[in-house]
Amino acid sequence: MPEIKLTTWNVNGLRAVLTKADWSWLERLQPDVLCLQEIKTRPEQVAPDLLAPLSPYITYWNPAERPGYSGVATFSKAAPEKVELGWGNPDYDREGRVILTQYPGFKLFNIYFPNGQRDHGRLQYKLAFYAELLELCEAAHDAGEKIIICGDFNTAHNEIDLRNPKSNVTTSGFMPEERAWLDRYVERRFVDAFRVLYPDREQYTWWTYISNARARNVGWRLDFFMVTDSLMPQVRDVVIHDDVFGSDHCPVSLILDV
Repeated sequence: MPEIKLTTWNVNGLRAVLTKADWSWLERLQPDVLCLQEIKTRPEQVAPDLLAPLSPYITYWNPAERPGYSGVATFSKAAPEKVELGWGNPDYDREGRVILTQYPGFKLFNIYFPNGQRDHGRLQYKLAFYAELLELCEAAHDAGEKIIICGDFNTAHNEIDLRNPKSNVTTSGFMPEERAWLDRYVERRFVDAFRVLYPDREQYTWWTYISNARARNVGWRLDFFMVTDSLMPQVRDVVIHDDVFGSDHCPVSLILDV
């Protein structure tokens, strides 16, 4: 059966990662769609020669209005049927957090979810984002659409998804009210594809730059694919590429039968 491969990666600065990272993994994996978050740049700020590893792809950019902040980009080998930048709420759209692409058989959301911040100053903003996205997706799901949400969710769902859960219950990214929203997605017929396939695997996608955390594998699983339950039978695999460096996050791929 033919397959499609989707890869998501929070690059924490696209220009930096294009300059310093080894992109041979991209040629090896050959994803059909590459979703990047936290690009922190506008397309005109990226030298064309730096984009050489991404030359096989059609590119869709949604940078933030604020320079050097947030932003997402979707790179697709085939032109999508439809592309939408944001969802019409200026509170989120000005931060360049969402690209929606429509492909035969599914909608794909490339999303950089808000960070609640150390002082919890943006926690309510983050929770409102989760709520509005779920409402939007539910309407599409109820209309018969199959949906994939990928990106940096900025929340570890369960204790297995981070090395030190007990000491992080008051840290944004593992607070009960944040995790409860991921519970709601599951209750509303969304599936964390990696965790369904690998219920006991402790594997992470983000490591702080502090204290040599990545070498010690003291990490969090923040980047993943949520798919509607109607699409899960087509999911062949989810792979965390924790051998790929260049960012404090690593790429994750979803392999889908089509």
